[in-house]
Amino acid sequence: MHWLYLGIAVIFEIAVAISAGKANGFTHPGWTLATLASGAIGTFFLSLALLTFDVGVGYAIWTSISGVGVVILGALFFGQRLNGAKALGILLVIGGVVRLKLADSAQLQAARGQAPA
Repeated sequence: MHWLYLGIAVIFEIAVAISAGKANGFTHPGWTLATLASGAIGTFFLSLALLTFDVGVGYAIWTSISGVGVVILGALFFGQRLNGAKALGILLVIGGVVRLKLADSAQLQAARGQAPA
C-alpha cells in the first residue's frame, strides 16, 4: 500500500509543478488554488508513504520521479525540448532511485552478510 501512496503523492507533485507554472506568479486564482490543493494532497500521501519508507529514501523517490514526470509531460504537452542529454539525465535519475531503494533492501544487506533492519 505504501507504493500506492507514494505513486499518488508523485502524481500530485507533478500537478503542483504544472499548475504553479500556469499560475503565473500566483496571479491566476484557479491555478493558484490548484497548486495549493495539489501540494496539500501530495504531501498528505507522501506522509502516509513515509510511515513505511525511510524518510530519505521515500523523499528521494518522490522528488526524483516527480521531476522526471514533469520533464516528460513538459515535452509532451508544452513543447519543451527533450534532447539526448535530458534523456540521459532521466535514465541516471531513475537508476539512482532504483539503486537507493536497493541499498535499503534486505536482499542487498543479506548479500553483504548483514542482518536486515
